[in-house]
Amino acid sequence: MLSTRVTSVGKDTNALLDEALSPKAQSAALAGFAREKLKEAEDQNRRALGRVPDHTTTVDGRREAAPESVRPDGVIVFEFELVLEALSWIARELRQYSPTRSGHYAGSHILLADGIEVDAGNPPPAHSYEFVPTVLYAGKIERGLSSQAPDGVYQVVAALAARRFGNQARVDFTYASVGGQRQPAIVVTPR
Repeated sequence: MLSTRVTSVGKDTNALLDEALSPKAQSAALAGFAREKLKEAEDQNRRALGRVPDHTTTVDGRREAAPESVRPDGVIVFEFELVLEALSWIARELRQYSPTRSGHYAGSHILLADGIEVDAGNPPPAHSYEFVPTVLYAGKIERGLSSQAPDGVYQVVAALAARRFGNQARVDFTYASVGGQRQPAIVVTPR
């Protein structure tokens, strides 16, 4: 998740919020400044992702409140749901890099949100996400014992994802216990 926070104490906004303005005018100026920053963030996301991801707006601690309702000394936060893009990309890459002898391995990747298995296509908000395979031989593939994946799968995808999404989430390769087996895992922690 990426946040853009606009407060009345920033240098850029202090000039806008001259004390000579009424409280209502100060709130309107802060809301106008926030909308400009939101448009900049949306334009940047459109250029980087090819689309504008969903966002939530929090005004003075109230979710989905209108920016115009901000107090003169208030805070407006826009949070973009960019971690979902990372999770979707990782799921695709895991399937793409998976050896395809029987197809069982490629179909074995699951997503856990805070330790609970979830639909990778529509994960709920969580503190951390973890991709793990459920087949017993996943460790052998990760150690390079597959001619189709001599460098493993999870470690390669984790490295690629960390480079691509490092400013949106922390992406780590590790091992996790799944059904009593030590399995490779990719852990994604939103920033």
